[in-house]
Amino acid sequence: MSIDYIRLHHVQICIPKGTETTARDFYINVLNFVEIEKPKALKKNGGFWLRAADIELHVGTEDSIVPGKRHPAFEIQNLNDAKTQLEKHNISIQEETPIEGFERFSFRDPFQNRIEFITRIEMPGL
Repeated sequence: MSIDYIRLHHVQICIPKGTETTARDFYINVLNFVEIEKPKALKKNGGFWLRAADIELHVGTEDSIVPGKRHPAFEIQNLNDAKTQLEKHNISIQEETPIEGFERFSFRDPFQNRIEFITRIEMPGL
């Protein structure tokens, strides 16, 4: 028997309890996600859910957040425009180690969650 994957359903990141207003501002107004309805049974846990394209990002709450390497990577088409948008909001960009066939960078949300934006690039001769 094998596992028949369809797609990634969602990614969850966490923010400190009580900071949903700041998180909404960042993810909706800076990153252009759209808030979607969180199931009633889960609303008591705090946080909220978002969507961009067919990607769901679930923002949960925790007592403490520890920065690290773990992160979602969103493949986007307009990497330079995204970088300009982030810099306009005084968000520091971290250039990442180049990998063949892609351009990418990362940044941190207001809660120190690492986020990567990545785009495919045409490789000459392929």
